Amino acid sequence: MEVLNNIKSVHNLIVKLKKTGKTIGFVPTMGALHQGHISLVEQSLKENDFTLVSVFINPTQFNNSEDLKKYPITIDNDIEILKKHGADAVYFPKVEDIYPNGLTSEHYEFFGLEMQMEGKFRPGHFDGVATVIRRFFEIVQPLNAYFGEKDFQQLRIVQELVKNFHLPIQIVPVAIKREEDGLAMSSRNVRLTESQRKESPIIYQILLQAKEYLKNHSIEETKKFVEEKFKETSFKLEYFEIADEKNLLPAKEKLKDQKLRAFIAVFADEVRLIDNLDLN
Repeated sequence: MEVLNNIKSVHNLIVKLKKTGKTIGFVPTMGALHQGHISLVEQSLKENDFTLVSVFINPTQFNNSEDLKKYPITIDNDIEILKKHGADAVYFPKVEDIYPNGLTSEHYEFFGLEMQMEGKFRPGHFDGVATVIRRFFEIVQPLNAYFGEKDFQQLRIVQELVKNFHLPIQIVPVAIKREEDGLAMSSRNVRLTESQRKESPIIYQILLQAKEYLKNHSIEETKKFVEEKFKETSFKLEYFEIADEKNLLPAKEKLKDQKLRAFIAVFADEVRLIDNLDLN
């Protein structure tokens, strides 16, 4: 596996791969890799001749400086995991590779997708995401890029980014990878205390209960149901939303043939966890 630390080495590699007609699969990550990331890598390995993974903790998508400071950095472990699972290359860019004109994100509009849920509670977050992903797409020029459905809103934003800028890249969604007890895999999970980790499967359990509850109740009643359920836990509910999968607008009522998804964000003290569930 090649370990790339500068933009020139990536450019040289991409030129070589394109000359030989090899297809490139790309998996962008912020490191602290876990089985969720590996599921993206494995999907890429099946569908491309060459799989490149990036590891870059993007400062502009953190609206909380403490969260950025505490984000886990596990470079040696990440390299070992990627080697073990057969990735062809990993790229650790310098900040100036991604932000050649200084550390600021560009402003993007995605027909309101960026204003809902995560966008509402984390101002500027999706400007940071779109800026870094677009730059990576320029550098890596992949045929396929892989994104996990755990960050479903991010996935939709990236799909729109590609569409808006007519980029010749296929965005491949990959299903949420969960621990055996149901907790969605996340790099932030390592920051949970023992008791928080023990209680954390309740997030997924309440999502499943909400899906069942919604069958015989309205959307508003289901939201109240979830709010009451979280009062019985030690977690603080930041938001629970039932939204249209395509435009991410909050649903007011159940409509025939509308695809709905439940989105949730909770705090375990300072650790913020998100999850979502297909309600169809």
